Amino acid sequence: MAEVCVYACYRYSESMRVMVLYFGVLRDRFGASDEAVELADGAAVGDLLSILLRRTSNNSMGNAAERSLDERLWRSLAVAVNQEYSSQHAVLRDGDEVALLPPVSGGCCAHGAKLASLASALDNRRDWTSC
Repeated sequence: MAEVCVYACYRYSESMRVMVLYFGVLRDRFGASDEAVELADGAAVGDLLSILLRRTSNNSMGNAAERSLDERLWRSLAVAVNQEYSSQHAVLRDGDEVALLPPVSGGCCAHGAKLASLASALDNRRDWTSC
């Protein structure tokens, strides 16, 4: 498990730690299936995503095509907090589990298919971690 400390919002004095789970291409991009991320207390899912996007954008080293692909990938992510589908506005709490699920097939799936994919990925993760 990788570990990184990041402060998303400087207006908060306390920090919290969340566990981020990477699936699909994000697992390859970050080189890990999960990592603990430290955020300012009161940070939202969108704060976390912004930080992670900047980390992957820094890795593209100015390649315009790769940056465009990164942006499309991040816009089409499904996000779950504690195994529940979530929005970017959801406020995170210490100990939350945040799963980032990229589109399986180009990102052009209906809302129901996206949720079914999320549920399947979380079920698979739960089975994998209990081994």
